[in-house]
Amino acid sequence: MTFPPPVATVGFMNLTQIIEHELTREYAGAAQAHLAAGRAIYYADPEHPDLVIKEHPDGQRELVDFDDTGTETILRTLQCRNCG
Repeated sequence: MTFPPPVATVGFMNLTQIIEHELTREYAGAAQAHLAAGRAIYYADPEHPDLVIKEHPDGQRELVDFDDTGTETILRTLQCRNCG
């Protein structure tokens, strides 16, 4: 992991952006590792508030919801990523 420059050189407002960037990069790496291992990942998307996107290792994506017991319901299929 690379570390950002000291706070004094970037300013306070940029510190939040740097932290968000590093966290996003680490989460992206973890997500890719899950997909590479054959497991689906789940993530939020501002286009679908209050719902979750489930992405499969083959790029297929589904819009899903969970009830109070944690049961997953597939609402619809979304455009596939990396599908030829």
